[in-house]
Amino acid sequence: MNYTSIVNVNQTCSINIMSAEKNLDTRIKNLPNLETLQKSEEVISGRVDINILLNRARKTQNKENRTNLVFLGLIFSLIFVVGIILSF
Repeated sequence: MNYTSIVNVNQTCSINIMSAEKNLDTRIKNLPNLETLQKSEEVISGRVDINILLNRARKTQNKENRTNLVFLGLIFSLIFVVGIILSF
């Protein structure tokens, strides 16, 4: 490569970068203004009812216990069926 081709490549790259900057600049200027968010009028109490939390924990624990029992039942029934098949 000679000096003139390097200069041409450099000029082309700088023109492309400049045009990209101009495109971004016009996109930023065309954005609508953001309105400030207003606080909701509801006042949320800082207190938490312990009974609600305990009930929620009990529900999740009961749900986990049921799924565990279902899987245990399936495993035992599978072992029972396999035992019956192997006994013949």
